[in-house]
Amino acid sequence: MNRRELIRAVAAQAAQDVKDVESVLAGLTDVVTAVVSKGEPVIIQGFAKFTKINRAARIGRNPQTGEPVKIKAKTVAKATAMKAFRDTVMTPSTAPRLARGVWPTSSDLLAKQAEERKEPVATNDRRPTAKKAPARKTVAKKAPAKKAATRRPAKKAPARKTVAKKAPAKKAATRRPAKKAPARKTVAKKAPARRATSRR
Repeated sequence: MNRRELIRAVAAQAAQDVKDVESVLAGLTDVVTAVVSKGEPVIIQGFAKFTKINRAARIGRNPQTGEPVKIKAKTVAKATAMKAFRDTVMTPSTAPRLARGVWPTSSDLLAKQAEERKEPVATNDRRPTAKKAPARKTVAKKAPAKKAATRRPAKKAPARKTVAKKAPAKKAATRRPAKKAPARKTVAKKAPARRATSRR
């Protein structure tokens, strides 16, 4: 039986959809593999135990020559069948009874189960109908009151000391003596000589 055949057989036995069984089987494989890889054993009562074993280095013997051989340390994944599983396998009369068409899986059985899941059950049908659980009242939980944020007083920055800088001393302005304009020489103009009038 391969993986596909196992999924179809489980779907027929549990009267579930093939896709749902496939997703559950994939989830089971992922969980078991991840947990065992971390060193934690996974035990399914009555079926199997999955463990990770660290084997130390040891000295063995070659079965053909009898010479001692060094065996390196290694980690091994181990699946051990539980006692109930072993006992049932050894005595087939105690094995669980499968419904007709589960193995080998009948396509007609899967199709019939699919139709039954889609169609509503008739009222005159003698099969017990699953009672719907009463709807639970959901009470809206009040959000916890937020604590008022306590504002811490802002720390004042230390006042900076301002040192007044002295203005540089102005140099006393040295006044230069005003240059005296050179004295202009005034030349006295001589009056023109008057001509003597001749008397007649």
